This record gives sequence, C-alpha cells and structure tokens, in this order.
Amino acid sequence: MIKNKLSVLLVINMISFIAMAQEPTMSNNELKNQIQAVEDKYAPDKRVEVFSITSIESEDQLSLKGETTNEFAYKELLAEANKIYPQIKDEIRILPDCVIGNHNWGVIYNSVADLRSKPAYSAEMVTQVLLGMPVRILDKSGSWLRIQTPEGYIGWMSGSLQRLTHEELKEYMAQPKIIITNQYAQSYSKADNKSQTVSDIVVGDMLSIKDVEKDFYNVTYPDGREAFVDKRDAQEIENWLNTIELSGESVVETAKQLMGVPYVWGGTSAKGLDCSGFTKMVYWLHGIIIARDASQQVKNGIEIDSIGDFDNAEKGDLVFFGEKATDDNPNERVVHVGIYIGNQQFIHASDYIHINSFNPKSKLYDEHNTNRYLRTMRYIGSETMPGITPITQHPFYSKP
Repeated sequence: MIKNKLSVLLVINMISFIAMAQEPTMSNNELKNQIQAVEDKYAPDKRVEVFSITSIESEDQLSLKGETTNEFAYKELLAEANKIYPQIKDEIRILPDCVIGNHNWGVIYNSVADLRSKPAYSAEMVTQVLLGMPVRILDKSGSWLRIQTPEGYIGWMSGSLQRLTHEELKEYMAQPKIIITNQYAQSYSKADNKSQTVSDIVVGDMLSIKDVEKDFYNVTYPDGREAFVDKRDAQEIENWLNTIELSGESVVETAKQLMGVPYVWGGTSAKGLDCSGFTKMVYWLHGIIIARDASQQVKNGIEIDSIGDFDNAEKGDLVFFGEKATDDNPNERVVHVGIYIGNQQFIHASDYIHINSFNPKSKLYDEHNTNRYLRTMRYIGSETMPGITPITQHPFYSKP
C-alpha cells in the first residue's frame, strides 16, 4: 500500500516537473509570435526605426532582450509578454539610453559623411549626410555612433560628427548660416582664393556665418574650425529660401546641373549619387526634405500615372521602376527612381546622371526601365503630405 502511494506521488511529481519544464518553451513560442506582431505594427521599416528584440529561454526563465527606438512598441510588447509569462525578465534598451549620455545630438563637420549598415568600415554604405546636417544619436559601439538623419534614416558612422546636447543643438541651429550652391568648392584660411584650403565643400553643405569680409563669408564649422567661403559659391540661408522656386522647370534645371555625376551606391552628395540619393538631393536643393530610398519615396505624393502613357505627367514628377505585384508574388518591389523632364523623357542615376526616354522611337530609349515602369508620383504641390517636408517646417531646422 505504501509502495503504491510512493509510486503515485512519484508520477505526480514527474508530471509537474515536465509541465514546469515545458511552460517556458510553450510561452517562448507565444512570445516570438507577439514580438513579430508588435514589430509589424510599429517598426515595419528598419531603415527608420530600430526594433531588434528576441525572447531568450534559459533554464526555467524567459527574457526579452534587445533594443528599440519606439517606446510605444516597447510598452505594448512588455504588457503582452507579461500576460503570456508573468515572470518575464525585461532586458530591452530604449534608444537612446544612458550609454549615450546627454550629448545625444550632433552636427556633421565634414563635407560629406558616410553612414553604414553596421559599425564597421567594411559594412555597406547606406546613405550620406552633408556638412551642417543635424542628427540624433541613438547608440554607440566603440568609436562608432548609430545616428538618425532628418528624414529618419538610421545608420552607423565613425568621426565627422560634433556631439551636442539638445540645448547646444538649438543654439547652433539658431545661428545665421550659408548654404553652398556651387557643385564643388573649397573654404580657405584667409579671405583669399590663393590661401591655404581648410576643406572641400559641396552643394547643399551648410556653415555658420561669423562675419563678412569683402567677397567672402567668414564661417565656422561645427567642430570649431574657422574658414572663408567665396560668396560666389554660397548664399545666406534666408535669401536662398526666399528665392527658391519650387516648380517643375526649376526641379529639372537643378537635376540637369548634376549631369555626369557618377553612380555610387548609398551616395546622396555631389561626390556620387544613387538613384534615390539623386532625387533626394534635387528636392533638398529646393528646400524640401524627402524620404531616402525609392521604395520609401514611392509611398509619398500624389499618384499621376500607373499605365505609362504620361499624358498627365509633368516636369519634376518622380517616376518609379521595379517589379509589379503578381499572383505568384503579391509584393511589389520598387528598385529605381528618376525625375520626369517632359516629352516622355526622364533623368536618373544609372552609371552616371543622364537622360533616357520611354519612347521606343527616341535614340535615348531605355527599354530596360520602360519595361519595368511602375508609376509616376507628384511631389510639387504635395508639401503638406507625409514624407514631403519643407525645411522651414522640420523641427531640426525651424527656429526655436
């Protein structure tokens, strides 16, 4: 009788032990599904939002580990995780955190700075940022900083960045500035084109004005360097903004000024441009901040055409290319973008900036891109729509 009772107790204990051992595993599967659901809801585009969270099972404990820039995603995930496994261990970092400190803003001090997909020079270059551009610092790894650009793009950079507190950034942004309007130029140690150069500068760069000396602006760099810029190479920001004419003709004229600039993957400067970096640059030179990549740009503006007759297309519209959605592949894939210049022609970055045509009878006919044409989107007149932001309305650039 005693032996039978012991056997029953042993079986019960074994069942309880197995159930306890299986509980974290079962909960972990639910957690993984919940993590994916929250990610899909709050961070579907990793180019503009950090969300890298996993559930880790160790012995009889479950943990959530990783980082995110989205506090709403963090709170929702943690709330749902506690329902699944109340003993969940929270090891999620909300970026930026204490690793960065209060100097979690910055301004680019080189003419062009490269952003990479990972904190390594061998990693893919995903975009570039220009001199004078304000950025938000999210994270660090050794000498590398993970930053976010004004259009929201995220990447890693080493050097080129003057770190600031938020108050220091506001003070810097309030200073009067010039924007470089010539494609390529140099700054000098004296108000003399024959003096020692301080650095190269490219179109779209911005510098603070300290003084004006004859035909030169006396400028300061974000890292404290002083220099002189020939007035023929720049304009004061206020004057520049007041004289911008955002029209199809102006967009096309600016685009043509970049003719021949070589294609560079990840390039968004006059030193090299990829297809969406080119369209981004052209609109930046009209005081408009737009999304970084073609697959992001296609989601903004007003759709004008999707069949390729171009009857309603106007100069300055963006034309997109890629793979259409099919029954076998329901997800459209946008891989290229250019600027419509009229007469069934478009200008784009492919090998170098040049013009092609949709017209099979034209000597500029581009059969490859014509066959993968997707749609035309209009940005001009859409400046109040998401993803198309006048510089004067962007929180980084608007006066405090």
